[in-house]
Amino acid sequence: MTTPKNTVCLWYASEAEEAATFYAATFPDSEVTGIHRAPSDYPGGKKGNVITVTFTVMGIPCLGLNGGDMFTHSEAFSFQVATEDQEETDRYWNAIVGNGGQESQCGWCRDKWGISWQITPRILSDALAAGGDEGERAFEAMMPMKKIDIATIEAARRGD
Repeated sequence: MTTPKNTVCLWYASEAEEAATFYAATFPDSEVTGIHRAPSDYPGGKKGNVITVTFTVMGIPCLGLNGGDMFTHSEAFSFQVATEDQEETDRYWNAIVGNGGQESQCGWCRDKWGISWQITPRILSDALAAGGDEGERAFEAMMPMKKIDIATIEAARRGD
């Protein structure tokens, strides 16, 4: 496999392989493509420790780096997953939150490794892009939500 020109590098304390395996099992077009171990002892680690993991998340090439706990993730970086229906929205949301993650507001959640995810139904994005009264109603309906409820967004779009 050719190394991609651009790869997202995600820093983990020591759980890159666990995270990559979870993403590959949870999202389509995702897989672990390589596990790279230290060829010798190094400051803070031993020969054979997993140093990096190459993987894809929904087709996006990623490198998980086990670099220690000096850096943590924030909402400044997130994966935004466009969903087609409530079943898909629920499936991804529940997988992330139910595996030690945390709910947040407006379709955002965080996995147990600190990576932020926006589980965003396309109908919400379409409503916001429409603007005007429809966009305003959809936005106001979304604001108190954690996981997005598509039926509520659809009703807001219609003005119900």
